[in-house]
Amino acid sequence: MGEEKGGPPPGTRAGLLTPPEWLLKTLRPQAAPIPWPAVARASVGLATPLAAGLAAGQPMYGALASMGALSGVISDTAEAYRMRIFHIAVPQLFGAIGVTLGTLVYGHGWIAVASLTFVALVSGMISSIGALASVSGLLLLLNSVVGSGLPMPGPWWKAPILLALGGLFVLVLSLLAWPVRGRLPEREAVAAAYRAVAELLAAAGTAAYEDKRHDVTQALNTSYDLILARRARDHGRRSPLVRLLSQLNVLIPLVEAAAAAHLHGRASRRPEIAAAVRFLADAVEESHGARPGFVEPDLVLPEPEGPADRAVNAALRHAAGVVHKADPDPYNVDDRLGRPAALGVRVRRTAREMLLSKPSWRYGLRLALCIGLAQAFVSLVAVERSYWVALTVTFVLKPDFGSVFSRAVLRALGTAAGLLVAAAVLSQVQRGWWDVPVMLVLAALIPAFTAKGYAFQTAAITPVILLLSDVLNHQGFHLVLPRLVDSLIGCAIALLVGYLLWPESWHSRIGDRLAEAVEETARYVAYAFAAAEDADQGERVRRRRRIYRDLSSVRSEFQRALTEPPPMGTRAAAWWPLVVAVERVVDATTAARVRVNHGAPPPAGAEVAEIERQLRELADGLRSSEVLVEVRAELEGDETGVLGPLRQEVKAARAIASPGTSSPAGD
Repeated sequence: MGEEKGGPPPGTRAGLLTPPEWLLKTLRPQAAPIPWPAVARASVGLATPLAAGLAAGQPMYGALASMGALSGVISDTAEAYRMRIFHIAVPQLFGAIGVTLGTLVYGHGWIAVASLTFVALVSGMISSIGALASVSGLLLLLNSVVGSGLPMPGPWWKAPILLALGGLFVLVLSLLAWPVRGRLPEREAVAAAYRAVAELLAAAGTAAYEDKRHDVTQALNTSYDLILARRARDHGRRSPLVRLLSQLNVLIPLVEAAAAAHLHGRASRRPEIAAAVRFLADAVEESHGARPGFVEPDLVLPEPEGPADRAVNAALRHAAGVVHKADPDPYNVDDRLGRPAALGVRVRRTAREMLLSKPSWRYGLRLALCIGLAQAFVSLVAVERSYWVALTVTFVLKPDFGSVFSRAVLRALGTAAGLLVAAAVLSQVQRGWWDVPVMLVLAALIPAFTAKGYAFQTAAITPVILLLSDVLNHQGFHLVLPRLVDSLIGCAIALLVGYLLWPESWHSRIGDRLAEAVEETARYVAYAFAAAEDADQGERVRRRRRIYRDLSSVRSEFQRALTEPPPMGTRAAAWWPLVVAVERVVDATTAARVRVNHGAPPPAGAEVAEIERQLRELADGLRSSEVLVEVRAELEGDETGVLGPLRQEVKAARAIASPGTSSPAGD
């Protein structure tokens, strides 16, 4: 197979002193817009508590509240306002618990070591649940480390309250526009999904189609996550969310039809189609159709020339009807990913899965071992303000945030850069009110640099933490060099104990994830062409969405593995074309099903069974070997039939060979 657009660039070395490609890849700033509202919130959120503490004659209180605000800024990642409450408030609760535990064991030697090791185990296991739980586990451990390493003002409850107040202040700032913007983030997310589908249809039949499909998957994931999370608490049949959900659901047939248009479309590839979807996106965002006297515009679409074109035409006209309908039938709204269960049910299910999950225990034990060693090391060796060692281990050893190896390297580089800024501030700026304008500037850099990458985020956070630490312990410029030494020690512990000693770090487990996706694809193929009485349309749609979501996760995991040094990074690069091939198999299956729905002859059962068997064999092969082995698949059938393109994609997937073997035919 030829090189796929969006795949890893071939690593080349210009000379012996040129850094390896995997390192350069992690150091390149990401092309992301600066989140100006978050920048403003961070600047005001961190500087205001510090100013309040100075005005009250209690700068230590102000510094602690600013530390809590820093946690809120790190957690401030949600777009929808209701979700911001959870994304900021829940981690703050765990952070308050953490600093309380740390304060209670401050100065207790080996009791503190044992306590932090246990907290690290719990934190690691919590982090395996999801993104919100991961941030909560991070703050639980971070604040435990800070509380056990820095003297806090008494009594014991004062520090957690001050930290929580700082975080809640950031939460209040993030909700100020809620009365004005209302549900605009949800509408914007659904409109963005429509625009992504418009770009997908515009790219049908071109090499850009696959990249656009990834954008559609991400947009649908974001939209469904926002709206279904709200639907878990909003059970009303007349809620505005019902209308948004119905507008989102009717996109699914259009996405499926786009797969057919990409492979077989003619009239459906004309620019009028994409323009019509963009028009619907504007209507969704501006909430057209809900006012009296509104007349639904008549879509002028090209005349269909085949089943694929008919599928696009029908899906687009149906979507237009739902978008412009003032009040869609609430009893005909299907939560295509399944409506979330009640909160209590989900909590019990999540707790059970966490306690019985081997990956959860593996990560918890790995983090606990590293934190325990870090704390034991600083208890035996005189390291000034030693809490920074465990802080570094906590930040680095977050596999769900990226490659541990790369994060260790980037943490060291980012800390060094941040310390240069901190050295200038601590040596040139007089402590007191001058700290407030300095904090206004430094805090604003955190969300701006976070969007660029981990090293940049570290470089922005480091001087902020050091400035606040100096308010607490008054060491000034003398903080700088010990912090660099502590960071290097923490990175070394994370690399040696948390990375090199764990075979899963440098023996790729990506084949297992990909094998699961291939096996699910085989089941999808069988279900897509099952007899009408044995198949449910809604279930077929849900299966397809789950596969695309799973493949999106697999793609992210591969992208993470590409930043690892050899052999894992090299192996991930070799397997990358297979990820693309599996995505094409799913596309071809969807396109075939859509064509059958709109007049194409259905395939024979034996033909479907043979494709399913080939995919299951591929999944078994991925589980049994870390080296790709070329397999020549013999799939007979009518090449002009509806499954012809699907057979070709399955053959291509099975013909991908490992590096060093002969190039498979058809490459």
